[in-house]
Amino acid sequence: MSPSPALRILIVAPETLTPDPDDAVAGWQAERSRSLRIGLLEAGCNIVAVLPADAYLPERVAQIQPDMIIVDAESEARDTLEHVVMATRDARRPIVLFTDDEDTSHVRDAIAAGVNAYVVAGLAPERVKPVLEVAMARFQHEEGLRRELADVRTQLQERKLVDRAKGILMARLGCTEAQAYARLRKLSMDKGLRLADLAQRLIDANELLA
Repeated sequence: MSPSPALRILIVAPETLTPDPDDAVAGWQAERSRSLRIGLLEAGCNIVAVLPADAYLPERVAQIQPDMIIVDAESEARDTLEHVVMATRDARRPIVLFTDDEDTSHVRDAIAAGVNAYVVAGLAPERVKPVLEVAMARFQHEEGLRRELADVRTQLQERKLVDRAKGILMARLGCTEAQAYARLRKLSMDKGLRLADLAQRLIDANELLA
């Protein structure tokens, strides 16, 4: 069996790897970022890009198509997340946040916005891989639930269309509900259309003739 391809990771982070040597805080943040990237590489990840959280991020994410987004935030985690959430609004991806921001009052909002793992105050390199695995598993589970919910909503909408179409046939032909449904089924098979699509056509035609 061939090995799984390396996760393509996009890191959203400020430029802190070469800080002012006289700035102790920036130096600590740079060391934390280096430790995180070492952990990603040791976990077998492919770091495809490191980008700032700016107005160009959505376009770059669309171009790069990463498997996962790592947010390496300093103190303004909330502002950075807003950019990342906007960048993944149309094509959802797992998001992991590493931050030194100890204000966790907005963790609930971050999780609701799509963050799958939220790590405060750094992480040893050897712990990075388990965090990513949990984040990916949570993302896949949530996406499965989203698809199931979307399917249920689609089924309900299609059922409403079929019910409306049956009502039209019952009114126009003076038939029972069962007869109207049987007629719709036969027409859908004869024309090679899904039942809901045929129902929508019938509804549209009825509105034109009304």
